[in-house]
Amino acid sequence: MLPSKPNLNKPTIMSDYISHDHNPDGVDRRGFLKCMAWAGTGVLWTMSGGVLSSKLLGATTPVAGSDFSFVQISDSHIGFNKEANKDVIGTLQKAIAKINALSSPPDFILHTGDLSHLSEAEEFDALDQNLKSIKTGEIFYVPGEHDVISDNGALYRERFAKKALGGGWYSFDKKSVHFVGLVNVLNIREGGLGVLGAEQLEWLKKDLEPLSASTPIVVFAHIPLWAVYPQWGWGTDDAEQALGFLKRFGSVTVLNGHIHQIVKKVEGNITFHTAMSTAFPQPAPGAAPKPGPMKVEAERLSSVLGITDVNYVEGKHTLAVVDSTLG
Repeated sequence: MLPSKPNLNKPTIMSDYISHDHNPDGVDRRGFLKCMAWAGTGVLWTMSGGVLSSKLLGATTPVAGSDFSFVQISDSHIGFNKEANKDVIGTLQKAIAKINALSSPPDFILHTGDLSHLSEAEEFDALDQNLKSIKTGEIFYVPGEHDVISDNGALYRERFAKKALGGGWYSFDKKSVHFVGLVNVLNIREGGLGVLGAEQLEWLKKDLEPLSASTPIVVFAHIPLWAVYPQWGWGTDDAEQALGFLKRFGSVTVLNGHIHQIVKKVEGNITFHTAMSTAFPQPAPGAAPKPGPMKVEAERLSSVLGITDVNYVEGKHTLAVVDSTLG
């Protein structure tokens, strides 16, 4: 079916024109599987008239006239050593090589969580040492549930969030863009939905209040802030309140990890985007009995892992987002 316009209230997989009927659970399983089939290409996102569109690109296609760029990496899972990937440091190093090969070095890196697999000190050490080889400035982090598994995030905050507030949330500005790092992995049950909590939501409200509605906003957190697949905990229980604070802004981009695959959704002024992992893929929602590391043929592994390169042009409500695989 080829509708004349995209349905902005449904998940879109790598296309702004093709839409599929959804099952009663709200998940387009064929579309999610299509994401895997399209691996190996990049996607450039542009905003026009409030509608996000995408087209396939080569992974090294530059975005001309950018005021700054950054790269999102996610779900490195250092310490993981099972059949899905016995060399997660090796695939992380491939991601770093991909970043260092960009025609212009990114201004900074966002890591959207699960730096480690078991929140052990040596896992954090290994990640830190490898990321030092990236040709960029600062690296900003938010934790995944694997980073808080043993001590509710104490070691993670000591190593990667010394200046953060509360459980690790914070904000910063880059030129005219306001970035907000949120934490939605504390005090959740295994497989349960993410939780922001009253304290963080109150902070978020106050953080956004002084900003003009024309300020572009980028929010990044580990677990998606929209209901990708609640049956697997792929969503955040109290996200609606946070998203309510963001509705007055003209351009909002929400970047997440956790589900190890590319999914996007546009709802009003808010664009949601989840990233591939640098460690291992996970199954499409409903395509397996439960989520978790998914083994693929060795020669295909790099094609289902990747990074996200984001470019911003000041004065335009545009974030150009290019997803590229490690293969």
